Amino acid sequence: MPVFGAHMSVAGGLTNAVSAASAHGCGTLQIFTKNPNTWVGKTITDENATAFRRAVADARLAFTTSHNSYLINLAAANDTLYRKSVVAFADELDRAEQLGLDFLVTHPGAHVGGGETAGLTRLVRGLNEVLSTRKGYRARVLLETTAGQGTYLGGRFEHFRAILGGVNEPERYGVCLDTCHVFAAGYDLRTTENYEETFNEFDRVVGLEWLKLFHVNDSAAEYCSRVDRHAGLGQGEIGLEAFQRLVTDPRFADHPMILETPKEDAAGNPMDTVNLAILRGFAGDRPAG
Repeated sequence: MPVFGAHMSVAGGLTNAVSAASAHGCGTLQIFTKNPNTWVGKTITDENATAFRRAVADARLAFTTSHNSYLINLAAANDTLYRKSVVAFADELDRAEQLGLDFLVTHPGAHVGGGETAGLTRLVRGLNEVLSTRKGYRARVLLETTAGQGTYLGGRFEHFRAILGGVNEPERYGVCLDTCHVFAAGYDLRTTENYEETFNEFDRVVGLEWLKLFHVNDSAAEYCSRVDRHAGLGQGEIGLEAFQRLVTDPRFADHPMILETPKEDAAGNPMDTVNLAILRGFAGDRPAG
């Protein structure tokens, strides 16, 4: 059975995210270890890191994950932005290691006019540079699929084949598949046939063994729109049937599936409980996880 969770806020302290995950009966969680719209975050003290690790162990959470800063762009053609991104990515990896996290999710970045090939080359170079200085780290870097908006990389499965084929230590990487993103990028999930075509294509181009985690989100934007807009499960263009197929797919029976859906509906009602209940219902699971 998949391990269900959600992105949780660390407002007020890192352990608050663990408390929220536990209150929702989650088996996993994702956090930002700093404000995702800043280059430099507040230092994590050893005391806070120890408290977080203890809380995770007590809550029996698995596949603990952080998502890195939105500003980081290792594919950037601009040298100044590229260098800042290398430093910031190294810091994100340090923070994930300090907290004992299993995964660090990162967007592949945007080539910003430099071209796909050049962008992918710079991305691989940046990843190699950072990981070569962080030997023995626990956290695996997960490259996230994107909607392919603008010049963003990660909207085609071929990009991941190129990245994973170019990094020096491929065993330290994996792929995070975001259902909203792939749908918006042009990989349909709405019918059984489309669903199978999408995952068969991923397997052919990249390999299902690289798929380590799912971001489970419906899409407020239309198919192939290349627009990244998350929606609650069944509240968007993908529809509930696709998520039922995903949750019951034996190939992903042990995978973590993390919600990044809106926290509230239009009336201000909390929605994590609702969306988690949908996933558990598909799995035939009522208890935690």
